[in-house]
Amino acid sequence: MRNFLRSIARWGSDESFLMGVKKVETLAAKVMSIAMVVIILVAVAELCLFIGQEILFSNALVDPDRFSTVTLIKVFGLFLNVLIALEVMENITAYLKKHGVQLELVIVTSLTAVARKIIIFDFSKSSGNELMALAIAILTLSLSYWIVRRGAH
Repeated sequence: MRNFLRSIARWGSDESFLMGVKKVETLAAKVMSIAMVVIILVAVAELCLFIGQEILFSNALVDPDRFSTVTLIKVFGLFLNVLIALEVMENITAYLKKHGVQLELVIVTSLTAVARKIIIFDFSKSSGNELMALAIAILTLSLSYWIVRRGAH
């Protein structure tokens, strides 16, 4: 009985508890990595299917004008979706390697996501306030990136 109580007391120590928390964090990061691999593969498949459909079924090869600006914006959006997913995957793997969040990677991923939003921005369905909010987001993220890069050197 004494040994049992000692093992419970050891398990309840701060060091053992923190080790358990670290194991849970690592497991969660590994599960997220597997999920991101699936998401990346699905996003790449979606991109390939969309491009294939546009080329084969819209007669884009016969009439290049059929490959419209809207189609290009959709393709760019899908490409950036894949790029953002890859950057999120890089964030997760960096966490697994260093057991800490890499602030510069997070900011770059955020900048890419906002840039994607600007590229696919539909002026006919959105207000100037939304565009202004995106501009402020780009400005603050760029400033944050500059501060982080400057502090790293």
